[in-house]
Amino acid sequence: MSLRHLSDPEHLPALDRKYVIDRPAVGLGPDDPAPRILLLYGSLRERSYSRLCIEEAARLLRLFGCETRIFDPSTLPLPDQVANDDHPAVHELRALSLWSEGQVWCSPERHGQISGIMKTQIDHLPLAMGGMRPTQGRTLAVMQVSAGSQSFNSVNTLRLLGRWMRMFTIPNQSSVAKAFNEFDEAGRMKPSSYYDRIVDVMEELVRFTVLLRSHADTLVNRYSERKESGVAIDPASDLSSIAISGR
Repeated sequence: MSLRHLSDPEHLPALDRKYVIDRPAVGLGPDDPAPRILLLYGSLRERSYSRLCIEEAARLLRLFGCETRIFDPSTLPLPDQVANDDHPAVHELRALSLWSEGQVWCSPERHGQISGIMKTQIDHLPLAMGGMRPTQGRTLAVMQVSAGSQSFNSVNTLRLLGRWMRMFTIPNQSSVAKAFNEFDEAGRMKPSSYYDRIVDVMEELVRFTVLLRSHADTLVNRYSERKESGVAIDPASDLSSIAISGR
């Protein structure tokens, strides 16, 4: 299994509980079953700040009532390295994406862009796979970490990729500058405005995921795909046809 274990999932030392809404999506739609969120990070370093940010995000999502899974990309081959992508880590990543309703992507900024590890994971997610679409209609939150001053190069690229993958990328985002200053020796994020922004982003992701979960299929129902698959519209059951006819 390529899932990463989340240590101390209920320990949130940087969070001020006085201001926390445990179920931020109440009233926006059905939040049962728990929203399913896949989290991806973009570095294999032993002390990877993109991974540490993802772990903080996962703890918050669990607090907000979500089911989370963190993919470990350490055994993932390069795209096209294995014939027909027949590799256990590739199969698992794709299955996790199909399982998810929403995703969180966090990349370090390297040479002004996302890391190769981050891009490799996204490149292994096809738009279509055996009639299924692993990313289409999912919500997406984007984050980045930087070694220097605050930048938005990586989150901007992740937004572009999310749009390309037909995902609903939420408005808010997180960019952590000088990430080496933001974590203690145990790898936990210190209280800061950067941490508060991650809380904001995860709240928003939960809200959009719950808001859209009942409508995702309708929002990505495309003429070109219906035509390609030969699925004609039945006026007797199509809600838009019924509404126009005045019945």
